[in-house]
Amino acid sequence: MSDVSVRFVVAAVAVAAISLAAAVSAASAAHDYGDALHKSLLYFEAQRSGRLPYNQRVRWRGHSGLMDGLEQGVDLVGGYYDAGDHVKFGLPMAFTVTLLSWGILEYGGGVADAGELAHALQAIKWGTDYFLKAHTAPTELWAQVGDGESDHYCWQRPEDMTTSRRAYKVDADHPGSEVAAETAAAMAAASAVFRAAGDAHYAHLLLHHAQQLFEFADTYRGRYDDSVDVVKSYYPSSSGYQDELLWAALWLHRATGRRDYLRYALDNAEAFGGTGWAVSEFSWDIKYAGLQVLASQLLVEAKEQRLRLSAEEVAVVEQLRSKAEYYVCSCMNRNPGGAKHNAGRTPAGLLFIRPWNNLQYVSGAAFLLTVYSDVLSSLGQPLRCGGSGDDDGEPAARSAAGDAGEVLAFAKSQADYILGTNPMRTSYLVGYGAAYPRQVHHRAASSASYSHDRDFIGCLQGFDSWYSARRENPHDLVGAVVGGPNGEDVFNDHRGAYMQTEACTYNTGPMVGVFSKLMQLEGQSPRLEVAAAAATKAPAEDL
Repeated sequence: MSDVSVRFVVAAVAVAAISLAAAVSAASAAHDYGDALHKSLLYFEAQRSGRLPYNQRVRWRGHSGLMDGLEQGVDLVGGYYDAGDHVKFGLPMAFTVTLLSWGILEYGGGVADAGELAHALQAIKWGTDYFLKAHTAPTELWAQVGDGESDHYCWQRPEDMTTSRRAYKVDADHPGSEVAAETAAAMAAASAVFRAAGDAHYAHLLLHHAQQLFEFADTYRGRYDDSVDVVKSYYPSSSGYQDELLWAALWLHRATGRRDYLRYALDNAEAFGGTGWAVSEFSWDIKYAGLQVLASQLLVEAKEQRLRLSAEEVAVVEQLRSKAEYYVCSCMNRNPGGAKHNAGRTPAGLLFIRPWNNLQYVSGAAFLLTVYSDVLSSLGQPLRCGGSGDDDGEPAARSAAGDAGEVLAFAKSQADYILGTNPMRTSYLVGYGAAYPRQVHHRAASSASYSHDRDFIGCLQGFDSWYSARRENPHDLVGAVVGGPNGEDVFNDHRGAYMQTEACTYNTGPMVGVFSKLMQLEGQSPRLEVAAAAATKAPAEDL
């Protein structure tokens, strides 16, 4: 996309916020989305590895992983723990940063209105600073720190870690296209965020590394879990690396406006499955729905004359868009053909993809549908649903099945379920509302705070003293989105029920943008009128 598309407040978004508000809710908000947004960003401070800054708000955490990379002679201090353990997995970490950045690019105006933009930038930068360290040469990226097997044998605070901190890398001889391309996408998306925020130097630095990483991922193609064998039990690549290559190319185009990245994505769209894969899930592994929605935004730019697309390019983008609509229609149960072509649901209407950490798929869907509702609104077109996902992408091959307001309303229903509108009357965003998980599967949150009790907790001692305790965690992991209920809307709040009670960074990451959008639509943003007025007076590139 062109440079102007990275502005935090653009005319199309502001206008869409006004036109869709009535379709989403005719009454006052049932949830405080501003509070949910605030808590979501707080969660990332609890997941920090490394030396914590002076302004750290989660005070029960301390410095950790201060010798990461020392064995290999490289500084790998920093970054995020992905969940309740202490391994730093590069692929999901990068995906989290990409989604955080996308949320700010689309809905940063609402984040700023909530007074949370500085915290959002800090959350992104904590990840990208680590990626800069991990990218130690043009064709070398450190993809993991720590060992999952030994880590899972211990229940310790990160400040007490005694498990292996061995680091693993991908390079020209041991390629890892998924993790290299996703890290490129994250740094490209983040560069657009920081450019819009006025930090041109940092944006340029990120973009330089993003371009090198994309070239590395594309030139030396190979599955990263073949090169980093220890990751196979935790974050294996089931979809391969072609989706990440398309995803990264589109993000580099959005960050730079360069046609060569756009040509790469469109020229390879068919061969790499972008126009062929019709999916019902979006995750750290399977990026197809995300890149298809991202490509659909190109049509908005073309309509607004911020991007020129040839007839051949439009045809490919429309094919990508048809697959994006398959995903949206699947989530909304509007594809003909029954269960084969639609995502699963719980009796209460929550999307249900699989039992382990299901809310990761829900939060990703809520975000993609929110973005796609803006696409439909900007294009002035209905949602069209087909069946098999094998059509040729022509609009006539599918029938109208909804509008932008309905798509956004469904995304809102999923966000509201997470916040407590569900049969259990439980918020699955920790710290939000009166009832939320109190025994989150998380080593640090379930143990005594290092700042108050510096007595060493041994590897197995933690299981006896904390993991097996039937009491609530001493610390709320505020802002964490846990795995969520089972397929019958039932939730077991117990530390040992890790499929339901463990939280991950990529569960919360997409919700930052969703909460920002909903906060504005519900009139909870005091500056919505200002943004709308600006949208009627100035072209997008001046905002």
